[in-house]
Amino acid sequence: QVQLVESGGGLVQAGGSLRLSCAASGRTFGYINMGWFRQAPGKEREFVAGIRWSGGGTYYADSVKGRFTISRDNAKNTVYLQMNSLKTEDTAIYYCQSVSGIYPAGNSWGQGAQVTGSS
Repeated sequence: QVQLVESGGGLVQAGGSLRLSCAASGRTFGYINMGWFRQAPGKEREFVAGIRWSGGGTYYADSVKGRFTISRDNAKNTVYLQMNSLKTEDTAIYYCQSVSGIYPAGNSWGQGAQVTGSS
């Protein structure tokens, strides 16, 4: 089973940028579609972005389209989320996970990365 460790979170002013990283263990990482999810206080976890195993296809939730970019480096077993033009409503804990479409495909989650957008 793939183990996931997120990093790169922090406090950023509205309009600012952050880049999250997710380091994954396991020799099969390069063959797994990956994604990012987030959970805001009092809300359910929601899909943010996904990327196919080859890196050749990406897709996003409407709320982040045009502002966030997902990418991956299979040689480093790492997936990234570049977040630009951050808004206060982007405040959440961000998690990476294997995906099937917009749904999580794994059931073991990392500790997540806290992102806080301030006004």
